[in-house]
Amino acid sequence: MSEAQRGAVVLSTLRTQRQDGQKQDGAGVFQTTLRNRIGCAGIGLHTGKQVRFTVYPAEAGSGITFRRIDLAGTDGLRDADICIQACFKNISSTQLGSTLTNQAGISVATVEHLMAAFYGCGIDNARVDLDGPELPVLDGSASPFVMLLECAGITRLPVRRRYLRVRETVRVEEEGKWASLSPYDGSAFAFEIQFPAAIIGRQSFSFELSDGNFKTEIAPARTFGFLHEVEHLKSLGLALGGSLTNAIVLDGESILNDGGLRFTDEFVRHKILDAIGDLYQAGAPVLGRFEASRAGHGLNNKLLRALFNTPQAWEYVEAPQGVSYPSPAAAPARLRRAARG
Repeated sequence: MSEAQRGAVVLSTLRTQRQDGQKQDGAGVFQTTLRNRIGCAGIGLHTGKQVRFTVYPAEAGSGITFRRIDLAGTDGLRDADICIQACFKNISSTQLGSTLTNQAGISVATVEHLMAAFYGCGIDNARVDLDGPELPVLDGSASPFVMLLECAGITRLPVRRRYLRVRETVRVEEEGKWASLSPYDGSAFAFEIQFPAAIIGRQSFSFELSDGNFKTEIAPARTFGFLHEVEHLKSLGLALGGSLTNAIVLDGESILNDGGLRFTDEFVRHKILDAIGDLYQAGAPVLGRFEASRAGHGLNNKLLRALFNTPQAWEYVEAPQGVSYPSPAAAPARLRRAARG
């Protein structure tokens, strides 16, 4: 059965976009990009160095691309050599974050929080220029990125959005940790973590992307670590930019940050944030249910590789034209799937 004959699925759980202050018709049906460019500067979590980045609008079908402008014209590099597509195949390292590397060997690290913001805000296409090897960590969450994207504005493009629809369950396991993707009419996430420290202990959280809820329920959750781990990582030349301003730092059973936690279960919510950013490396919003226990960036990437290596487990579908959809939060299941002739 050809893609044109398959049932087209509309992701009713992506947030409703607005243009010129008015609700767009067919929200979730058409691809989007930024209305204006926007950027800021900050410290890289691992390099500890200042880096500036700017997000630009991009044409339909181009996806998310990173561009290392600090390397432009150096060592005979062409413009194509400094561009890195956000794709699971380009993930070269998952140690303490997700790093993308292109065929020319040019990398950009710690992309997961910005990628999660793109996914949560429903942005399909953008170009990110940065003048260093790592995106800034900002406050350790996705909230500053969401704020920047909202300030830039989001505009609809005249091309239908493509989704990655999960058709069969795929699961990966490693040393008692696991992650899976299964069929689901929407974009849902469930995560469980367990740490010896009682201050974290066992936490679980389930979340389904719907109208704007990424911004309030997931985006504010910060990355976290233990004080003794941070000191060890810094001795290895990692986490050089880590501080109480950009991470939750725990010392035994104490939280060192002024103000404590943003959520009682902020730790597991941040793991979902990371998973959302990692899954957007699929190149399209995922129609399916992600579930994981004690997983991290490595398993998230292995899961996508396993999915794409199982042809019958997935398909690309497009949102149909000429169909009007209500607010995602109120959309009944029967409107999430529409047959195409």
